[in-house]
Amino acid sequence: MTGALQKRFAAEIRAETRGGARRLVGYAARYGVIADIGPFKERISPGAFAGSVEGGEDILALLDHDASRVLGRTRSKTLTLSDDERGLYFEIAAPDTTAGRDALALAERGDLGGASIGFIVEEEARDGDVRVVKRARLLEISVVSAWPAYAETTVEARRLVAEHKPRLNSLRRFLETV
Repeated sequence: MTGALQKRFAAEIRAETRGGARRLVGYAARYGVIADIGPFKERISPGAFAGSVEGGEDILALLDHDASRVLGRTRSKTLTLSDDERGLYFEIAAPDTTAGRDALALAERGDLGGASIGFIVEEEARDGDVRVVKRARLLEISVVSAWPAYAETTVEARRLVAEHKPRLNSLRRFLETV
């Protein structure tokens, strides 16, 4: 599946206040842990997103993968990304918009589903029955309001969206009516 847009979910995000600025922080991806994506297993290698993070690409922070609900972006420095030994860490300076206020309120209450990433695999390998993502182009991270896969974990809380798009669209329509 090299070259196809893929999304993964992880369940670690929280709200912080620093010097008057309200931020959403957490890990959008965890490295080195095997995740069951459904039809296959996958592990993201440390540094898989280094080219995107260090290369000056404009990466977006969205609410629920919705490009009309931008929470931040690297170009404006309202989204900061960094790689550490645990994974892809992010900080979003939350905007004073409906989406920003909602995301902060849900994070403060512990009601957010977690975080997610949208990426294109550029290099992968196999380790037995596990696909190893060695290098990928990161396009966006998202704060996810509901239903990340495996919400009780951080890395295993992922899912291949392309195969579940009809279900996700149905869930999105349902959530919009609530």
